[in-house]
Amino acid sequence: MILGIESTAHTFGIGISHNGKILANIRDMYKTASGGIIPTESAKHHSALAPEIYQKALVEAKISPKKLKAIAISNAPGLAPCLLAGLHFAKEKANELKIPIIPVNHCIAHLEIGRSEGAHDPVLLYTSGANTQIIAYAAGKYRVFGETLDLGVGNFIDKIAREFGEGFPGGPKIEQLALNGKYIELPYSIKGMDVSFSGMQTKISQLYKKGVSKEDLSFSLQETAFAMLVEAAERALAHTGKTELVLGGGVACNSRLQEMCKIMCKERIKKTKFFCPPKDLLVDNGAMIAFTGEIMFNSGIKQKPENIDISPRERTDQVKVTWR
Repeated sequence: MILGIESTAHTFGIGISHNGKILANIRDMYKTASGGIIPTESAKHHSALAPEIYQKALVEAKISPKKLKAIAISNAPGLAPCLLAGLHFAKEKANELKIPIIPVNHCIAHLEIGRSEGAHDPVLLYTSGANTQIIAYAAGKYRVFGETLDLGVGNFIDKIAREFGEGFPGGPKIEQLALNGKYIELPYSIKGMDVSFSGMQTKISQLYKKGVSKEDLSFSLQETAFAMLVEAAERALAHTGKTELVLGGGVACNSRLQEMCKIMCKERIKKTKFFCPPKDLLVDNGAMIAFTGEIMFNSGIKQKPENIDISPRERTDQVKVTWR
């Protein structure tokens, strides 16, 4: 039985996994009325709520802390203050319970949780705030076959929402605005399997200042940005020969992105299965850390609390995947 802690950015979450089943998944998100995330304030949020969320997770799982075999912690990548808040709490509990810690790469956890939906060897279209990558397992690592060349799709959407005068997170607000919009052509920037959003961001800003509506710009943003992501994902499927696509990350909650992925998988000549975990496993959450931590623990990966540190800039393809 593994407890997982997520604290890479705006969310502090604790999940508990046992035999591949999620027993608990409790989280709380740092939000703002306007502007974006402030890392130090988000870290304070995590530290303040950690004990309460820990107790709630134990109650939801109906277990005693004594049943825990290890604590999995998202130690990379992420915002340093937020990572440290989670690590401090993980070490405190690990020392208290005299159990080891499992360091989990946050990006890899978004892929591994796809296994809970039945995926075996997929391509992952990972769409979150800071990260936008197309990942698949090959030769001992999760390889990045394509990624953003500038900013993550979630951060891009948040920046546009901020310009529109909306608070954080911006994704749900842009999705709502898009329901009443019509299409306007925007820069479509894809190079092989890599994508770029900065040109589109500049164009949207220019059009908004000229009086184009939030609704039309939101609709066009989604249609253009998501088409780029789906095209890159399809190329990765063709390149790797894999026949499963997993959609992951907070932006994956967007119903239009899910719809476009389903259409692409259905229309491929080589039959492709589409997997999308439920919303509470798409957004940042402790359950995916616990789930991944359990897989790693069962393969013998564990460390003493004092040997664990954060790695804010660790890339997905820097992690040796010894549990597969």
